[in-house]
Amino acid sequence: MDIVYIRELEIKTIIGIFDWEREQRQVVSLDVELATDIRAAASTDSIDKVLDYKAVSKRLIDFVENSDFFLVETLAERIADILLAEFDVPWLKLRVGKPGAVTGSKDVGVIIERGARVP
Repeated sequence: MDIVYIRELEIKTIIGIFDWEREQRQVVSLDVELATDIRAAASTDSIDKVLDYKAVSKRLIDFVENSDFFLVETLAERIADILLAEFDVPWLKLRVGKPGAVTGSKDVGVIIERGARVP
């Protein structure tokens, strides 16, 4: 299986448990790895046969910008649900980070894998 990936997709949203976090949009950073088979696209050189990372990015931006969760864990699960359902991928790995959330740390967050593990 092949991987289509998106690195450090930064999106502003409402996320967090503190009062100030509920009033101020913050940046979350996403890394996404999506299992797919690129051979059909490669053999035809046609975008019609690819897992379109631009379409994936646009869908994630739209969802995250309009979301309002307390936990990054919840945001990660909802993103994974969308990717599995709408983009027909058998497996994904997703990192959701909150840059600057902990003093002295560049980034904190969660990494999840969903779907059937791809070797």
